[in-house]
Amino acid sequence: MATDRDAERDAITAAIQRLLDGRPTRSTGALTTLQLAAEAGIKRWVLTHKHVDLKEEFARRKSEANGIPPAFQHLCARAVDAEATAQALREDNNRLRERVAVYAQVFHELRTELDRRTDSTAHRSPVRSLPPRT
Repeated sequence: MATDRDAERDAITAAIQRLLDGRPTRSTGALTTLQLAAEAGIKRWVLTHKHVDLKEEFARRKSEANGIPPAFQHLCARAVDAEATAQALREDNNRLRERVAVYAQVFHELRTELDRRTDSTAHRSPVRSLPPRT
C-alpha cells in the first residue's frame, strides 16, 4: 500500500508534468513553487521541506524551458516576432511623419510665394500709361 509520502510524490510529479506541458488543472499555470504546490494539491511547506528533491527537479526543468512551459514556447516566439515587427513599423511611421513635416513646410513656402506673386500682380492696373507728349 502506498504511503502518504508516496502519494504526495506522485501528485507533485504529475503536477510538474502538467505545469511544464501547459495544462494546469488546479493552479494558474505559472511556473512557481507556490503554483506547483497548488497544482499538486499540497501545502507549499510540504514541497519545500519534505520533497526538496522534487522542488529542485522542477526548478531545473523550468530553467531548461526558460521559465516558459513548452506548450507556450511557440507563443513566446510569436510575441518576440510581433514585437520586432511593431518596432519596425514604429520606426517607419516616424520616418514618414518627418517626411510629411518637410513636405508641409515646402508646400507652405510655395503657397506663400504664389500668394505674394499673385498679390503683386493684382495691384497693377490693367491700363497702361501712355508716354508723355513731346
